[in-house]
Amino acid sequence: MPLQNDLGNVATLRSIGESLGLSPATVSRALNGFPEVGEATRLRVIEAARQLDYRPNQVARKLVSGRSGIVGLVVDKPRSLATDTTFFGVISELSASLAARDVDLVLHVSTDMDEVEPYRRLLAKGTLDGFILSGPRPDDARISFLETAGANFVVHGRHAESVSYPYFDIDNRAVSELAVELLCDLGHRRIALVNGPADLAFSADRLHGFQTSLQQRGRSVPSRSVVHGPMTEQQGYITALRMFNGEAGQRPTGIVCGSTVLAAGVMRAAIELGLDIPGDVSIVSHDDDVPQLPAAGFAVPLTTTWSPLTSACAPLVEILLARVAGELEPGRLQHVAGPDLVLRRSTGAARDKGEWVRTDF
Repeated sequence: MPLQNDLGNVATLRSIGESLGLSPATVSRALNGFPEVGEATRLRVIEAARQLDYRPNQVARKLVSGRSGIVGLVVDKPRSLATDTTFFGVISELSASLAARDVDLVLHVSTDMDEVEPYRRLLAKGTLDGFILSGPRPDDARISFLETAGANFVVHGRHAESVSYPYFDIDNRAVSELAVELLCDLGHRRIALVNGPADLAFSADRLHGFQTSLQQRGRSVPSRSVVHGPMTEQQGYITALRMFNGEAGQRPTGIVCGSTVLAAGVMRAAIELGLDIPGDVSIVSHDDDVPQLPAAGFAVPLTTTWSPLTSACAPLVEILLARVAGELEPGRLQHVAGPDLVLRRSTGAARDKGEWVRTDF
C-alpha cells in the first residue's frame, strides 16, 4: 500500500523511519549511501522517501555531503534588471534547469564598487556550491579571485581563446564572419560594425572576426567604420545617424549589429532618413532570441546570426554541476557552440559597390 503524506505535513527522516520501523539515523545513512546499510533496506528507504515527497534539509545535506544544492548568480549593477531585455528569460531558464537537478538558484544584486566583494562575502558564508558568471573581460578580477579561492564556477563566455576555467560560449568570431561573408557575397564593400562595449570579451572576438573576414576579402576597415558602445536602441540610432550622414566617409551599404536592440536603432535611423532597406543599406544582426524584440517582427524582417541566450542555460548548469561533483578535465567542462544564419529581408545585393572614400580615419 502506498505511503501517505498528509497535505501540509513535511516529510522528515523521523517520519520516514516511523513508516518503516527504522531509526532516523538509519534512514539518513541509507539516503546518503553509507555502506553499512544493506541494499534491501536502502531501496525501501529510497522508495518511502519518494512516496512521501521527502526533501532533505539544505543545511543537513551540506553537513553530510559537503554540498548545499544552491548556486549563486551575482548581478553587479541593479540597472541591469531594468535595461537587459533578456534578463528574466535567462533567469527563468537557469532556475528551471537547476530545479530539474534539485538545485536552487540564489540571485544576489550587488551595489559594491568592488566587483569581487560579493563573491568574497558569499564564499565566506559557505552556503553555495558554486557560481554562474557572465560578461567576462580581459583580466577579469572575479575570475582571478574565484580561481585563487578554489571555488566552483562556470562562465557564460570566456575572456581569451584558451582558458583554464569551465565555460559555455558561442563562437563570437564566427558571428561576425558569417555576417561579413553574407554581405561580401552580396557585393557590399563599405561594411560597418556597431558593436557592444569594447571592454567585453565577446565584443573583442566579434571585432576580430569582422576585421579578419573583411581583410581576407580584400575589403578596407577604416577605424570609424567600427563603433563600440552600450547595447541599446539609442546607441544604435545615434551611431547610424552619424554613419548615414557621412562621418565615416561615404555611408556604409552594409551594417553588422552586435544585437537586435542595436539593430532596432539602426533601422529606425535608416527609415527616418528615407533609406531603402535593403536597397540602400543592408542590416544584419546577432540575435539572442529576445522575446520582446523578435527579429522577424521588425519593420523590415531582420537577417540574423542566431544563438539564443536561453539555449546556454542548460549547458551552463550541466558544466557547473559536473565541476561541483569533482570533474576536473577541461575538455569536459568547456564548450563552444556555433551560430546559425537566418536570412530575412533586411539584406540584399549592394547597389553601390564602391570602396570607402576615406581610409585615413
